[in-house]
Amino acid sequence: MIRFVMNILWLVLGGLWMGIGWYLAGLIMLVSIIGIPWAKACFVIGSFSFWPFGREVVHRETVTGRSDVGTGLFGLLGNVLWFVFGGLWLTVGHLIAALVNFVSIIGIPFGLQHLKLAAICLAPIGKTVVERRGSFLDD
Repeated sequence: MIRFVMNILWLVLGGLWMGIGWYLAGLIMLVSIIGIPWAKACFVIGSFSFWPFGREVVHRETVTGRSDVGTGLFGLLGNVLWFVFGGLWLTVGHLIAALVNFVSIIGIPFGLQHLKLAAICLAPIGKTVVERRGSFLDD
């Protein structure tokens, strides 16, 4: 129940707009065939951005147990290109949202979540979202 309430508050305190930003970035990436891997990453992280509490972002290789195109050298190159063309803007958005949330005591957990998402903005290729276990938000 706590996780549900936190996610609802999250939507109001910046999660909705940043999730839309991730999806918009994904749609822009779909314009060209070459942008499809970035679009997929945008939609995966965008869904996390809408409903983050109780889930976490991890390297895809730790989940699957094997390397793939997005977790190797091409993933590194893809993340560099991503940062230049899309990641910087989403990072700035999450940082601004974090600062706004840090103004009040109730906003601190949401500001921290925005900081986590800002870090993910730097390199989303090769990452996936999984359910988190073992925290007080899991009920």
